[in-house]
Amino acid sequence: MKKSSWVKKIKKACEEAGTYRPYFDHTILTLAEILEKRDDAAQAYKDYGSIPLIEYTNKGGATNLVKNPAIILWDDLNKSALAYWRDLGLTPAGLKKIDEKAMKSKKRSGLEEALEGLGG
Repeated sequence: MKKSSWVKKIKKACEEAGTYRPYFDHTILTLAEILEKRDDAAQAYKDYGSIPLIEYTNKGGATNLVKNPAIILWDDLNKSALAYWRDLGLTPAGLKKIDEKAMKSKKRSGLEEALEGLGG
């Protein structure tokens, strides 16, 4: 998926979660760039036959099986994206952290409590 499509999808998810703020746009753009690169890495893995282990010949001439570099890149980008998802409140833990901050009541003064007591 292209970066512009990811931006729209992320903004929509933030709006649905109630966490979108215009000042998050730069963070959303960065996450979209990471996700676009992650998609490219996944496509490269598929294009090269979806082989998880490949043969690698080192400087000494020995050939060994190693994890496909496309999988390693995909995993690294996915971990980076997860941090952004969390910060935007788009994971259960991230949303909980944001909700707890929003739900904490502010300390009220004695006057505020007294006035509330008179009204109710």
